[in-house]
Amino acid sequence: MCDEDGYSAMIKAEIVKRLADRLKMRDKEALVIIDAILDSVKKVVAEQGRLEIRDFGVFQTKTRKERIGRNPKDKKEYPIPSRRVVTFKMGREMKMQGDGKASMAEE
Repeated sequence: MCDEDGYSAMIKAEIVKRLADRLKMRDKEALVIIDAILDSVKKVVAEQGRLEIRDFGVFQTKTRKERIGRNPKDKKEYPIPSRRVVTFKMGREMKMQGDGKASMAEE
């Protein structure tokens, strides 16, 4: 699956399949594991505002300021209220893999 930038995106079902194949288990069992992990991530980020997984990255909530938006068709301005958003910052090892460099575990 590719998006408009040409990047390949993996969907949850593909992650479940890979986990099931790797651990030699049924897809339904892998789905339970993936769902439990994702639920835990959502809960920690919602309650504490930050989740750091070493070498993988950091999920963090930030508050976007209130601002004025503009409809491009009629040029009318509309207030956009402040809101919380979740950001993700890649960890060092993930950045290295993304650059095509060897991971630290392989060194």
